[in-house]
Amino acid sequence: MRDAVVVDAIRTPIGKRNGALSGLHPVDLSAHVLRALTERTRLEPSSVDDVVWGCVSQVGEQTANVGRYAVLAAGWPESVPGVTVDRQCGSSQQAVHFAAAGVISGQYDVAVAGGVESMSRVPIGSPFSAGEFGRPYGPAALARYRVDDFHQGTGAQMIADEYGITRQDMDRHALESHAKAARATDTSRFTGQIVPVPLPDGNLFTEDEGIRRGGTLDTMGGLKPAFSPGGSITAGNASPISDGAAAVLVTTSAFARAQGWQPIARVHTAVATGCDPVTMLKGPIPATAKALARSGLRIDDIGAFEVNEAFASVTLAWLKETGADESRLNPNGGAMALGHPLGASGARLMTTLVHHMRDQGIRYGLQTMCEGGGMANATVLELL
Repeated sequence: MRDAVVVDAIRTPIGKRNGALSGLHPVDLSAHVLRALTERTRLEPSSVDDVVWGCVSQVGEQTANVGRYAVLAAGWPESVPGVTVDRQCGSSQQAVHFAAAGVISGQYDVAVAGGVESMSRVPIGSPFSAGEFGRPYGPAALARYRVDDFHQGTGAQMIADEYGITRQDMDRHALESHAKAARATDTSRFTGQIVPVPLPDGNLFTEDEGIRRGGTLDTMGGLKPAFSPGGSITAGNASPISDGAAAVLVTTSAFARAQGWQPIARVHTAVATGCDPVTMLKGPIPATAKALARSGLRIDDIGAFEVNEAFASVTLAWLKETGADESRLNPNGGAMALGHPLGASGARLMTTLVHHMRDQGIRYGLQTMCEGGGMANATVLELL
């Protein structure tokens, strides 16, 4: 039987808004990780059957199938195709699922999955700004839920209220994320997964730019609510606007052996699910349950979890519902500290997870993330 394995997974350092990566076109940023993947693995680009690339704001510089132009910008043969996926924040995690499914089914022998988002150059909400072409969602969907809009910030606040998660709970959770990310950086845990990026000014960008050190509950408490005057969601307990790209090489065990590669992990289980699109961000809870049921594993069998920290209320609610060991959650920090370049985040989480599993000898890891419209992906990985 064919399987799907992760041979390597890499990412750029994550840049903050208008920071180090803001001078790079998202196609060129994507091409950089594709080239780096071939250099690290000695992958022959002509052997790649498809590049499946995630991107959320597909407008302007990120339109016209950014995945295809990343292939061309990387200098890969014109015979290598590329496709761009939008499952909102889970776009590049879904890209890995599609790549794995293609490999297992025999449609592919080798696929590269990943994604990009340059939120400095293509701001969040840019696709909504094309007012002359109308509004998204459609009247029937809005009428079904009796809302005027589907807004993630509103959903995050509703989750905090539903689960009794306080502002201090979320601020403390965010501070811990920054502390873990700082420790991971200082102890070189990210070195094997980050590919430095040459910048237009001649400098080399090597470390995640959004990690804050020395924060306190007092400094966090001084931040204003982001979405409503009396709300508890702030810029401090939510993921920042970010730029970045990540790539994952997926193939079969047999193909990997023939190339002399030692895969890191097997894609054990991959699922997607939907939930209420108004609260929208609770999807990781049913996605985790679905992945565990499909895999035959229990929550305690999982040695590490990567749950995307879009907002602190999302991961805190997930902990309450799943009963997972908090010490195993985002052990090297999460998106509140590292950043959340939307279309790249699923592949970034997988990159961080597989390297951590290998470094710590962890047999099973699970990643999941909330997605706009009320959806979530979950992936169980098994160390090889």
